[in-house]
Amino acid sequence: MSDNNKKGDSPSKEVGQSPFSDDEKILRRIPLEIVALSCLLALIAFPLFDALTALLIISGGALATLSFLWLKQTISKLLIVKKGDSPSKEEGLSPSFKKVLRTALPFYILRIVLILGIFFIIIFFFSNKIIAFMVGFSTLVPVFLIEAVIALSKMKQWKN
Repeated sequence: MSDNNKKGDSPSKEVGQSPFSDDEKILRRIPLEIVALSCLLALIAFPLFDALTALLIISGGALATLSFLWLKQTISKLLIVKKGDSPSKEEGLSPSFKKVLRTALPFYILRIVLILGIFFIIIFFFSNKIIAFMVGFSTLVPVFLIEAVIALSKMKQWKN
């Protein structure tokens, strides 16, 4: 067994490949899957209901995608800490991490307020079609579940 394959790495992984490359691929794939699933549901809903229902399903999926991308970007910025500025257990959070946290928190709150605002607009104008919008917005749940099942099926053994 070579040194590259000691800790359960698959032999197909390259030496310089990032350990997070699979996670990054999943995170890039999720928005596309949300849009695809909401479009599929809209295509199914169009002949069964009407065009407005299909449009609201697509709109909900688009909002879920934008929300996911915005949250991913915010968390990515939050988790990037300057080299040599990592917090130690005794010191608590590093100064740059605290600064990023203070700037990220208002954006997170703004994101939630905007999502709630869009929901109130949909409820106000299309109160009888809110379920269609919720179906589109909720497509991220089955997408996450499918991605989790795929990731778990690729694991060779469970960790204790």
